[in-house]
Amino acid sequence: MSGTTVRTEAIVLRSIRYGEADRILHLYSRDRGRIGAIAKGARKPKSRFGGRLEPFFRLDLMLHEGRGDLMTVTGVTTVDGYPRLRSNGAAIGAGARACDAVLRLLDAAEPNPPAYNLLCRYLELLDAPAADRSPLVAQTETSGERTSNASLERALSFRLKLALAAGFAPELASCASCGEAEHLSGFSGAAGGVVCGSCEAGSFPFSEGAHAFMVEALALPLSEAPAADPAALRQVERAVGETLEHHAHVQLRAAA
Repeated sequence: MSGTTVRTEAIVLRSIRYGEADRILHLYSRDRGRIGAIAKGARKPKSRFGGRLEPFFRLDLMLHEGRGDLMTVTGVTTVDGYPRLRSNGAAIGAGARACDAVLRLLDAAEPNPPAYNLLCRYLELLDAPAADRSPLVAQTETSGERTSNASLERALSFRLKLALAAGFAPELASCASCGEAEHLSGFSGAAGGVVCGSCEAGSFPFSEGAHAFMVEALALPLSEAPAADPAALRQVERAVGETLEHHAHVQLRAAA
């Protein structure tokens, strides 16, 4: 069989049944970016791949690269299966949305280590036991509303950092249209960031809380996602979504 053998670490973003016994995999790898691969016989009862080719698995893969668009999986070792994530419905949903965002936003077959490390870190946080979670989340899990907010805060922090890694972070320091540093009262996805009162045509109102959340989320580690009220979080989600629609030409699923 002509071609080359490639070894890489990757996260399974999507796994699709193909034919009678195969799987098509959408992977995001540490050193090659997006990869499409086929795992032949993966759905057979005695497949050597077992159940390791499902979404969220972090794998050490051996791949055969031939002439076609898809590589062929020839070997696989689990780096992390994130078992606690898989037993929690909310975490599964959050992980699926994160993988979908990577799938939509990072379509190039070229490495982006910050994006790969970010996805791994987000899955680690979703997989963490309650005792290891950030104090903010751990202390507020008795409140359904606050727990929901904390999950959304982390999900939006992930999206902001992913946009930054992909080169589409919004302008937050000054007006994206004229450069004015004060009176930043709106957000324009078309302009690519916050805007001042003189440039607010086509923008939507953007609160100080939403602005502060975005600035802090980009500066802080993902495990320390800042807090914000629900109204501010809705503005942040809209701001990130409109920025990516205008400049990356992608639409993301709802963050939560």
